[in-house]
Amino acid sequence: MTVQDVVIQYESRLRDLQTGLAQARYLDTAAALILAGAVSVFMMLSVYAVRQQVAFWWPSVPIPVVAASARRYARSRQSRTRMTRLRRFYNRALDRVRGSWVGIGVSGEQFTDSEHVYSGDLHIFGEGSLFELLCTTRTVIGQRGLADYLLAAPSVEETLLRQNAVRELQRRTDVREQLAVLGAFDFSESKPETFETWLNLPRFRSSWILRLTALITSAVVAILLLAGISAALPWSRITTWIAPLVLFHTAVGLIYRQRVNRIIEPLRSLSFEAPVLRQGLQLMEMTEWKSGKLKDLASRVQSASRSVRKLERLLNALNERNKEWFYFPSLLLLLGTQLCMAVEQWRIENGVAFRTWVAAWAEFEALNALAGYAHENPENTFPEFSAGGHAQFEAQALGHPLLPEEACVTNDVTLNPLRCFYLVSGSNMSGKSTLLRAIGLNAVLASAGAPVRARSLRLSRLSVCASLSVVDSLLHGKSKFLAEVGRLRRTIATAEGVRVLFLVDEILSGTNSRDRRVAAEAVVRALVKTGAIGALSTHDLALTEIAGSEGLPGVNVHMGSRDGSDPMDFDYRLKPGVTTESNALAIARMAGVAI
Repeated sequence: MTVQDVVIQYESRLRDLQTGLAQARYLDTAAALILAGAVSVFMMLSVYAVRQQVAFWWPSVPIPVVAASARRYARSRQSRTRMTRLRRFYNRALDRVRGSWVGIGVSGEQFTDSEHVYSGDLHIFGEGSLFELLCTTRTVIGQRGLADYLLAAPSVEETLLRQNAVRELQRRTDVREQLAVLGAFDFSESKPETFETWLNLPRFRSSWILRLTALITSAVVAILLLAGISAALPWSRITTWIAPLVLFHTAVGLIYRQRVNRIIEPLRSLSFEAPVLRQGLQLMEMTEWKSGKLKDLASRVQSASRSVRKLERLLNALNERNKEWFYFPSLLLLLGTQLCMAVEQWRIENGVAFRTWVAAWAEFEALNALAGYAHENPENTFPEFSAGGHAQFEAQALGHPLLPEEACVTNDVTLNPLRCFYLVSGSNMSGKSTLLRAIGLNAVLASAGAPVRARSLRLSRLSVCASLSVVDSLLHGKSKFLAEVGRLRRTIATAEGVRVLFLVDEILSGTNSRDRRVAAEAVVRALVKTGAIGALSTHDLALTEIAGSEGLPGVNVHMGSRDGSDPMDFDYRLKPGVTTESNALAIARMAGVAI
């Protein structure tokens, strides 16, 4: 399959949806007309029946037609809403495939961590970021799951499990459609903080004896009221019997009032967000999976949707209690307090499992998002992972995953114990930083379980550490140089525990050339000593001597112009050796500086 095949598939699906919407609009109109006609007949016959011009049972004749047409109209509207949402889903998918996705998706900026060792440097979050390209999750819970996948490298075993799950989901367009239409509306949400806030509330303790007593007394009050309304018992006797029960309810309500008021607002938010999660869990439960990872996730949520459905009913009843038509009866029957007690009992019994369900759903959505990326980029390949203990990153035709296909230039990259690092020299704008980001982003994709933009990639388990866009901080009193030194120190510390892929742009540029040369070599030696691999870029040709230093198995490579005749005519190809070009004067002239 090619990208063009994906475009054809999506366009065909959009045409089907457009046809279905036209038919649904026709059925809407027909059902509405029949419903209106049947209601008119019912009203007319009712008037005639009141005037005794027709038999009293005649108004019931159109009732089946009214019920059937109303049901048909509701189903048609539901189908139309679903197809409208799917049309938006496929239009956004086409935007991604055609390369016009920047700025219209979810940026993920809420997950940005300025202290993370590579997220800011590799543009993981923000407009036009890797997260925006990948994020097709339905809920904010899924967004957090995807962010977690992109921010840390798991074990090789876990990565391989994710790969298999992504391969399986890659073919499941039906699952992606079902996930896209979860909930009643697109704006229906499930946010992790909503559930965490509720789960972390102080315990609302109540004894089972009190709950049972309140239930019995409420039932007795309801029966007595019905007996009075139906005239089965005189109100004088009912008042005598009901008074102590109402007094008991009042006392319990006052005792628990403060605790009920404390949790009522979180429960209101929870009632709006639980349905989407419950439907998602049900999708996981009801679908038959083949890969080990998806089977494991499904096993974690067995019977979860049934339990959440019970919680949903309690929350819906609590919402009804606040409506005007039911407010005073609910006070009389102590319904608010009893429902809060029931919800709290549910939390006690299922709180720990609920966190497991939310975590499983977050992972499922993350895997589904990666599978959507895999489906829409069929020319990307799944990387292979080496089982050896040494660090390795060997790629053929490696490209930057955020660049459009027509603008993406690929390069071969080989980093292993024999070539521990590249020292990339080159003039401004020649593509050095883009190359380093391409290496880092593909390593992140590989660890997450996604395919990478390369003809092939073989790598070991690597923790990426990058220093490509470190900036100063007035708030924390750090200069750019100090911030970069801090990042390099963290990189060395990380490399002492795990295999690291380091990526450094213009290492230690904030100092003089001599000190820079000595300090940069010390940093590289410290990293190589731990078994780390990586790449550094520089304009300072004095630093290229590092690659030839004793005990440092590095390689000098460079990027520059196409043939040397025009210093601004870049081909973005990686070439062996140290650059002999400079375009600083040409750039200054472009900026209007008279040189």
